[in-house]
Amino acid sequence: MGNSKDLPNLEYLHIQQNRVIKYQESLAQLVTDAIVNKEGKLSETGALNASTGYFTGRSPKDRFIVRDDLTKDTVSWGAINIPFEASAFDALFKIVGEHLSSKELYVRDAQAGADSRYALDLRVVTENAYQSIFALNLFIDPPVVSAQQRPSWSILSAPSLKITNYADYGLENANFVVINFTAKVVLIVGTGYTGEIKKSVFSILNFLLPLHHKVLTMHCAANTDDSENTALFFGLSGTGKTTLSADPLRQLIGDDEHGWSNEGVFNFEGGCYAKCVNLSQEKEPEIFNAVRFGALLENVIFKEGTDIPDYDNIAITENTRVSYPLSFMQGALTSGKGAAPKNIFFLTADASGVLPPISKLTTTQAMYHFISGYTSKLAGTEIGVKDPQTVFSACFGEAFFPLHPGAYAELLREKLNANPKIHVWLVNTGWIAGPYGVGRRIKLAYTRDLIRQAIAGTLLESAFEKDEFFQLSFPTSAEEVPAKILNPRNLWDDGKAYDVSANKLAKRFVANMDKYKAGLSDDVLAAGPKFIESSEL
Repeated sequence: MGNSKDLPNLEYLHIQQNRVIKYQESLAQLVTDAIVNKEGKLSETGALNASTGYFTGRSPKDRFIVRDDLTKDTVSWGAINIPFEASAFDALFKIVGEHLSSKELYVRDAQAGADSRYALDLRVVTENAYQSIFALNLFIDPPVVSAQQRPSWSILSAPSLKITNYADYGLENANFVVINFTAKVVLIVGTGYTGEIKKSVFSILNFLLPLHHKVLTMHCAANTDDSENTALFFGLSGTGKTTLSADPLRQLIGDDEHGWSNEGVFNFEGGCYAKCVNLSQEKEPEIFNAVRFGALLENVIFKEGTDIPDYDNIAITENTRVSYPLSFMQGALTSGKGAAPKNIFFLTADASGVLPPISKLTTTQAMYHFISGYTSKLAGTEIGVKDPQTVFSACFGEAFFPLHPGAYAELLREKLNANPKIHVWLVNTGWIAGPYGVGRRIKLAYTRDLIRQAIAGTLLESAFEKDEFFQLSFPTSAEEVPAKILNPRNLWDDGKAYDVSANKLAKRFVANMDKYKAGLSDDVLAAGPKFIESSEL
């Protein structure tokens, strides 16, 4: 296809006209192209299983934001939000455009944000059909599609482009992601991992919506019920956002990224992006059954001689993924909108095994733990991660938040103060009875029961105790959950060893919070853990 009134003019992206452009292609055609192009194969259920190439996870150290008049005084610069020269971006922009000009391109116009008042219109330009399937699954169809209307933001993905002189542009590697808020363009080069597309859009929204609309942007899942009892689930990949929000007794609003405005909660996306490792119909039936025609599997290995996915095989990566439209989830709210939350859950996979399975937080504790974003980074989510690593990721997704964490926390305070009946909980989906390698991971069934009781309000009827180190109030009883596991110290064979481990983690919380002191109020800083000198233990 060449220059046509039915095709977008991409010259503003440095892409020459008269190229082969496949615009808003149907799912069936995209799947056909992906198979013909040897990008992937169909599974037994009809889902396309694609390979993303060398990169099977994000590469956060190769993500940059252009520093200019718009961003220099607003972005929280540092090791997470790495500044990039505007002149280097301009040069790379042209190189990427020239590269894509030699390719058969897939162009998809979409929007991010189920609430039209805050929606971002997008143009996703890719050189692979499977990437366009991902955009079709993850983003929302615009109300009106017009090739002649230029969307506000454009994302250019060029995984096959190899820039050998990358150091000349201030880059550490040939693969990179650069976001330019002034040009409203994202360059994704040298990586075919689709998560880079998704998280770039999330980063854009995390910059624009809090600053311009006072919308709290959140790395969380959300679900609700017929009584508008909305719940939010915060957490990094692998902590249970997708799994715990996919509750057959409730309606899914979305599994990963949301905004909280004065009107309620709304999904940024039109689909889900779930981890597949150890996926089974018994443990996660909703996700398992969503793997059908239209879904996109990534880097999953088939059982030998078959087209049956082997979800336990992690020879390629533990970060196997599947994307699918929200409509594939039974009972999901395709509107992507819900009422303001009544319960908020911060999910943490505690590798040290010292946090209670569930604790109730005060407003300032909620802000503290929101800023801390403590968890254990699980294998495969990022390049080079093999075993769980204790990390603090502000707002449970620091890599995607351009502003100072305190800015998002103060928006959270405003929301909680406006409705004192909102309950915030810290939930340990990680280890109990000892640290990783000694203890065991808490049963998913117990976590589900505790969350369901919190949502129903029955957990509030329990007596609560407060632990010594983290000042967390945890229930002493819950239906269907052994009382012994609610107090983490009870499960350790050696109480003294628990104290040492808990004290060590408390110190790490305090040390981590020192990074943000300049942007935080005293009451938030005082809401954190208390530790004692090691010699006194």
